[in-house]
Amino acid sequence: MGKNHNVAEQDVAPGASRRQWPLQKGFDRFYGFIGGETNQWYPNFVEDNRFIDQPYFPEDGYHLSKDLADQAIKMIQDQKASHPSKPWFMWFCPGAKHAPHHVPQEYIDKYKGKFDDGYEAYREWVFKRMIEKGILPKETALTPINPLPDEVANPTDFVRPWDSLNTDEKKLFSRMAEVHAGFSEYTDAQVGRIIEYLEESGQLDNTVVLYAADNGASGEGSPNGSVNENKFFNGYPDSLSENMKYLDVLGSPEKYNHYPTGWAVAFSTPFKMFKRYSEYSGGTCDPLVISWPKGIKVCREVRHQYHHSTDIVPTILDICGLEMPKIYKGVEQYPLAGVSMRYTFDAKPDAPTQKKRQYYAMLGTRGIWEDGWRAAALHAPLTSKGNFDKDQWELYNVKTDRAESKDLAKEHPEKLQALIKVWFEEAEKNTVLPLYDCSALEQVLIERPTDEPLRERYIYYPETVAIPEGVAVNTRGRSYKILANVEITDSNCSGVIFAHGSRFGGHAFFIKDKKLYYVYNFLGIKPEQQFVSPALNPGKYTLGMEFIREKAGQNKESLGTTKLFVNDKVVAEGPMRAQVGMFTLSGEGLCVGYDSGDAVSQEYKSLGKFKGGEIQGVGVTIEKTQYLDI
Repeated sequence: MGKNHNVAEQDVAPGASRRQWPLQKGFDRFYGFIGGETNQWYPNFVEDNRFIDQPYFPEDGYHLSKDLADQAIKMIQDQKASHPSKPWFMWFCPGAKHAPHHVPQEYIDKYKGKFDDGYEAYREWVFKRMIEKGILPKETALTPINPLPDEVANPTDFVRPWDSLNTDEKKLFSRMAEVHAGFSEYTDAQVGRIIEYLEESGQLDNTVVLYAADNGASGEGSPNGSVNENKFFNGYPDSLSENMKYLDVLGSPEKYNHYPTGWAVAFSTPFKMFKRYSEYSGGTCDPLVISWPKGIKVCREVRHQYHHSTDIVPTILDICGLEMPKIYKGVEQYPLAGVSMRYTFDAKPDAPTQKKRQYYAMLGTRGIWEDGWRAAALHAPLTSKGNFDKDQWELYNVKTDRAESKDLAKEHPEKLQALIKVWFEEAEKNTVLPLYDCSALEQVLIERPTDEPLRERYIYYPETVAIPEGVAVNTRGRSYKILANVEITDSNCSGVIFAHGSRFGGHAFFIKDKKLYYVYNFLGIKPEQQFVSPALNPGKYTLGMEFIREKAGQNKESLGTTKLFVNDKVVAEGPMRAQVGMFTLSGEGLCVGYDSGDAVSQEYKSLGKFKGGEIQGVGVTIEKTQYLDI
């Protein structure tokens, strides 16, 4: 249920292989999205082995988390109706609280003013509460908000001290935290509905529930926060003046917002940094709640044994009395990486852990934990700095220093070297190498392997399922043309001819008020770039546009000139800027004859179906060589 980010980009497509899709990996049912993230109001949906449209829209009360909870309950009910004695396993992974932070307004309003003192004050407050509740040892120290040396740090991950912000910035940043808090509570409420159903149906007592987050708080919002997280993946900065315009609609379908890095550090208290920084617990440490009324005698107790997400599967197998097979269907299996946590159910809170070691690696960052010691390689992700052999390593005794606040590398050089050696042993065992730390923009621009050979011309036909961006024509960073053969049979003909993307980035070709429009929506920044023809009468037309890329802008965006054609006549012309990064990380595919999900342009509403004529087909021709800044 929900997020599945385990399928190669080129295979998230209607005509692609489904070998890595959930049903082929052993699940009986799947309902959710395949990819890193999706719009919570307009998700990209898969049911079992096929793409589907969302069942209803936000104006009718739709939200992804609510829909997933509805479907989760229904799936359990369906199974129990026919096979009540059969056990079941559900992997429930909502889009929350990953970006974009989308939530009904009444949940945002609950937190009005709660974060006005800022993220440093929040850190102090929550740090004290964690110690009072026994989550952290009393001797734990609070770490600095910008712990990395200047020569290592990534400027886009810098935290701006709260007292350096102006009044508008404080107001904006506080609202972004309010939205995120509301998003968190709303998610809990939906999970709570599933728990309530299990209790009402008499299943909760013997149901094992493991409730966890999946990484440290996210820093993709940059130091200034963002009203469109996709700017981060396009290397395009947010501006305060632009963001302030949308203060009152954050969390709504109108924005794709993400809080600033200051809240990422605060929500990872007491640790250093946040998601992507695998060397520190700020990037990897998460709460895990385990409930099993029939099998766990104690209730509401904290456990301090060190464990990792690799230990969840061994725990489930242990509870079920199963062993991981060494050979399955004739295929030798990788041995389990983790150990069972079941012993902790009856252990004392501070009993020794049965975990021995755990390596970490992400985007060029590295860390290793072994027997209560942690070594951390100082390296910032997404910097393209390389030179990993020159990384300085830090050493922490996390048995006595949970927050990793005191570097002991100079006091225990032999221990540090031993742990570095262990990291390389684990890296070899788990195929971690080679290390790679290219920028976010470089990450999305990499040409992925594909079953389909790259070509210069792509032909699309009306009413087919939306074509995901990973396999659709790539117009990024190059010149391109779009041509459509269209017959207008009704003088009131209207609707989308071609659309790719959403209001947060994309382009669309459509007819409105008898006129042909080509709109390029650059990262959701208003005003939209519009090219409009004179009125069209009924008849057969070749409608087209051409973008000639002339140079790169300050942030590497494409700058050039666009022409709009009706048959062979230029009817509109002007300058245009185009994205060099993706329109979205997941969803919002290319459509002909309609626009799936969130509309690209404010000039029409979803789905914007074409009517009053016939679309024969749409061809997109691209310049063979993509512009690369070498």
